[in-house]
Amino acid sequence: MTPGRERGLTALLCAAGSGLALLAAGRTWVTVRAGDAITPVAQSVSGRDLGGTASALALAGLAGLAALFATSGRVRAAVGALIALFGGGIAYASALAVQRSQVRSAVADKSTLFSLNPHPAMDVNLWWMVSVTGGVVLAAGGLITLVRGARWPGMSARYDRGTPAASGEDRTDAEPIPDEPAPSDVDPAVLWRSFDRGEDPTASRDGRP
Repeated sequence: MTPGRERGLTALLCAAGSGLALLAAGRTWVTVRAGDAITPVAQSVSGRDLGGTASALALAGLAGLAALFATSGRVRAAVGALIALFGGGIAYASALAVQRSQVRSAVADKSTLFSLNPHPAMDVNLWWMVSVTGGVVLAAGGLITLVRGARWPGMSARYDRGTPAASGEDRTDAEPIPDEPAPSDVDPAVLWRSFDRGEDPTASRDGRP
């Protein structure tokens, strides 16, 4: 596999990890039911309701993709380390968000009925695991960048060079300067007026034959 292709596949890996985390953040992670309350109620809680850390780190991971292509060498390796930290943070924040204390705090902010029930029933689905998976995938992409990124090519340098005229290079594709028109191409009336003035119309402007 060429270094350029390896860089592209790693970027796709990072994008997939961030995308999974962002997708999961908008889905319902926990459904809480307060059956012992005066009025039995149920409340669905999304990943963003439980905390915006995971989605914020996923957006930071997407922003790191631009730096992955724009940098090179050790700077790119440092970017890879940051992306790996973002992925690890997503996985940790997602697992922490579904803890009972965190869920109770989130639903209490939505309805006071849940704060009156000390033991509400909680149904946790698998969307939080999707977010954890996204964090792991993003972290893997960051680690690959940390280890292998210094070998990958940077952005194309052809746009960093000046134009041939500005850099002093000869232009091979420049259009040739048109030659002086041949006497046969000159209007006969012009030739006649030149004869009247005593001029030789076959001579060039600089006096050379």
